[in-house]
Amino acid sequence: MTTPKTLTDAIRYFASPDNCREYLVARRWPNGVTCPACGSKGVYFDRTLNGWKCKTKHPKQKFTLKAGTVFEDSALGLDKWLPAYWMLVNMRNGVSSHEVARSIGVTQKTAWFMLSRLRLAMQETGGTVGGDVEVDETFIGGKARNMHVAQRRRRITGTGTKDKTAVMGILKRGGKVRTTVVTDRKKKTLQAEVHKHVEAGAALYTDALLSYEGLEGRYAHQVVDHAVAYVDGQIHTNGLENYWSLLKRGLAGTYVSVEPFHLFRYLDEQAFRYNHRKDMNDADRFSVAICGIVGKRLTYNALTGKEGLESCV
Repeated sequence: MTTPKTLTDAIRYFASPDNCREYLVARRWPNGVTCPACGSKGVYFDRTLNGWKCKTKHPKQKFTLKAGTVFEDSALGLDKWLPAYWMLVNMRNGVSSHEVARSIGVTQKTAWFMLSRLRLAMQETGGTVGGDVEVDETFIGGKARNMHVAQRRRRITGTGTKDKTAVMGILKRGGKVRTTVVTDRKKKTLQAEVHKHVEAGAALYTDALLSYEGLEGRYAHQVVDHAVAYVDGQIHTNGLENYWSLLKRGLAGTYVSVEPFHLFRYLDEQAFRYNHRKDMNDADRFSVAICGIVGKRLTYNALTGKEGLESCV
């Protein structure tokens, strides 16, 4: 059977343990299977265990496809994990835990944990970017029509929680986007992110926010004042404005409500799909996503913020 091209193909294809093994081995170990614990190539496949055994003696001689991946220690089979990952990677606005639960036959809580682990696999890191670079920020959270209530409460009582979270984006024109949650929009915070991700000498385009003042010495910094115009020749941040629209449509339409504590995971998910949208079909995008499952681990306690709390009791 040929490798899957559609979601229907993926469900049928990954129902077979042999197909799962063939597909993952080709991408995880293109030069031959190696032991995740010691790196030895001296391994052999044990069909009774549906896994391998390392010939070098150590505590973790036996291992399966899940070892050393985001799937590790999961009781669910790859016939559930891989179709769920296919949906997350290829559905333009994401997929909710309720829909995944109904589709693969697990509880909503299990599906939510699965999707959080898969978002970790979609997380990409990179060096600095150069060329033409757009920088912008937005807020994710409460509806604008409700903002006056929160503002009035804070003005009267001096208390109240902020119901929006600041997110900063950096987009290389014609290239990839990277986003991060920031604590505020102050000069120190935003410029630290710019210095971290953008090469010196790059052509930098921002709006007229005062926090970006002073970048001229390191970058070819040009500003568009949105009070006057949104585009002035090549000076604009329309690429990121379009990306924010896509991000917010997914968050509001698919996920409805996202806690600030978990927001960065949803940013990683959307950035991955955006960065791999061109010149790729669903099968190609999924193949790239599979390469991200190795060397990443997320436990339920870490996901829910309970890890390490025992020592504080």
